[in-house]
Amino acid sequence: MNQPQFDPVRARRAKVAKYNLLANRIGYIFWAISMSTFVMAFAFGFKGPLVTVVVATLIIGSILLAPSIIIGYAVKAADRDDRERGL
Repeated sequence: MNQPQFDPVRARRAKVAKYNLLANRIGYIFWAISMSTFVMAFAFGFKGPLVTVVVATLIIGSILLAPSIIIGYAVKAADRDDRERGL
C-alpha cells in the first residue's frame, strides 16, 4: 500500500539531532560542574586548582553548547517546515 519511503535527508537530520542532543547534555553537565566548583571555590577562598577547574569546565561547556543550541533550533525548524509542507 502506501509505505513511507526512505529519505536520506531526514535520516541525516535524525543523526545530527542525536549527536546534537548528546553535545547539548554534555555541555550542560560541564556548566553544572563549573557552577558547583565555583561555589566550592567561593567557600574555600578561590585556590588555584579550583579556579582552573571552573574556567576549564566553563570553556568546554561553552564550546559544546554554542553550536549545539544553534543546530538544535535549525533541526527543529527543518522538521517544522517539513510538517507544514506535508512531507
